[in-house]
Amino acid sequence: MGETLERLARDAPGDTREVLTLWNDADIALRGADTAAGLLAEVHPDSEVRALAEKLVQDIDRVRTDRNLDRGLFDVVAATDAAGLDAVTLRMREQVLRDFRRSGVDRDEEVRGRLREISERLTVLEQEFGRTIRDDVRTVRLTPAELDGLPEDFVAAHPPADDGLVSVTTDYPDYLPFRTFARDADARRRLTIEFDSRGWPANDVVLHEMLDLRDEKARLLGFDSWPDYDAAVKMIGSGRAIAEFIDRISAAADTAGRRDLDVLLARRRADEPAATTVDRSEIGYYTELIRREQYDVDAREVRRYFDFPRVRAGLLEVTGRLFGLEYRQVDVPSWHADVTAYDVFAEGERRGRIYLDLHPREGKYKHAAQFDLVGGITDRLLPEGVLVCNFSRGLMEHQHVVTLFHEFGHLIHHVLGGRQDWARFSGVATEWDFVEAPSQLLEEWAWDAKILSTFAVDETGTPIPADLVARMRAAKDFGKGINVLTQIAYTAVSYLLHRDRPADHTAAVSGALSRYGLIADLPETHFQSSFGHLAGYTSAYYTYMWSLVIAKDLFSAFDPDDLFDSAVAHRYRDRILAPGGSRDAADSVTDFLGRPFTFDAFATWLNAIR
Repeated sequence: MGETLERLARDAPGDTREVLTLWNDADIALRGADTAAGLLAEVHPDSEVRALAEKLVQDIDRVRTDRNLDRGLFDVVAATDAAGLDAVTLRMREQVLRDFRRSGVDRDEEVRGRLREISERLTVLEQEFGRTIRDDVRTVRLTPAELDGLPEDFVAAHPPADDGLVSVTTDYPDYLPFRTFARDADARRRLTIEFDSRGWPANDVVLHEMLDLRDEKARLLGFDSWPDYDAAVKMIGSGRAIAEFIDRISAAADTAGRRDLDVLLARRRADEPAATTVDRSEIGYYTELIRREQYDVDAREVRRYFDFPRVRAGLLEVTGRLFGLEYRQVDVPSWHADVTAYDVFAEGERRGRIYLDLHPREGKYKHAAQFDLVGGITDRLLPEGVLVCNFSRGLMEHQHVVTLFHEFGHLIHHVLGGRQDWARFSGVATEWDFVEAPSQLLEEWAWDAKILSTFAVDETGTPIPADLVARMRAAKDFGKGINVLTQIAYTAVSYLLHRDRPADHTAAVSGALSRYGLIADLPETHFQSSFGHLAGYTSAYYTYMWSLVIAKDLFSAFDPDDLFDSAVAHRYRDRILAPGGSRDAADSVTDFLGRPFTFDAFATWLNAIR
């Protein structure tokens, strides 16, 4: 990469496309090193390798910062002629120049030096923030009686130790079933407190410095705040628009949310007549009780139909049929024995490779995400992507099945969007507040009875009954108002911490959760210290709800009675996924829908009652 940039600066070719091609060559090398190092820092089982990978990420970010602050390189690109360029090449030129300016290349030497220091320090802090969450796995010790209500396979997987106590951790395969099924309120509360305090107190110190440095960077570049700087290159456009979006969704979901809360509180009062709230340790348990008692949906019964190997096979079959793809498992080297790899074919042509790393282990990334490994470049590189999750090896909660479909939506986007001339447009390279829309759309296929029946079978081979899926869908609608308001509360945390940089994070977070959410916070917790999105999404957690609005509109184009309709599915594939970032996301949506997206489908979904 260094030689390519040196050639670009030294020879300064006059032809615009030649200049951009050299830049692209350097970009391919830089992105390839970055994605490989970034992945291994999160998933490699050897802590020394993870540490080395983190150091490499720092080195790569330093190179990127130096490149984007190089005035000589900027002058070369700025001197090119935009006349006669095709639309995608023109977009490439404009975005390279935009990146230069957003890095501060046109500032004086002192400011550029400070911006360089800030960028390098933020890389270190963001790594530290994520590493602390990843490594802070907490455990509560419980009596066997405190596992009352948990599924049999969960209890069997958690035998008492020599002292007679059972260990339950804050890792998702433990935490989610426990908070959903455990009847012991005190045990649920203890585990929830530990879960919501991961990273405390170390990460709170890190967060203060991250917020301060981001704010300083934004102001050095002429913006009023970090949210304004960050939003300027997203669909939403400005920090003020984030605040307006928070208020708009909050108002839209208020009636549905309060309707849900009334039902939840009434059910809790059946157990505790004096109860006045439902808190974070109770929401999962009482939501499950209501779905069981009022909708005849028992998640412990449902999970019998979702054995992990069958779910994984079903996911590949469903998405293959939907998008005209074939997955062929390949035996290739990887970082862990759990990883499975598949080559992806379309119409007999290999289009890329995917890796599935789906079970928890010590030192591994704790959430669910898609990671790039290789960005696809037309006639040069086939895209490779990695799905990193933390699912059970046996029976899965249906919630986890939905998560698997969601994350696979990112993976498909990376592969199908991986035929681009320019590296910066390859795969999931749209505006950041659109990236969740394709993944949220694919969740719909995990709720369709016909589709689930193709892979969701019990131990006898009997498919999941259609009437059970109908009840599951009705039960899913209960709680969506609260869920939307909870997501908006997280969005407010993300936005307000960056806008206001409060001295007391815990108090500010508690205030935001209380103002926008309906579920009571636990006073002993420090949610911000384990809110990993503060490192990656920064002030843009609104992305999830913004994308959901778009996803609901995209889904309105599909026939709910035939989700395998190839005409609409292939149109979606070709007009939403395949363009990658080569055009504005709003233009891709308009191309697919035949009109700009609206809030109408989201509002209809939010207010519908089954």
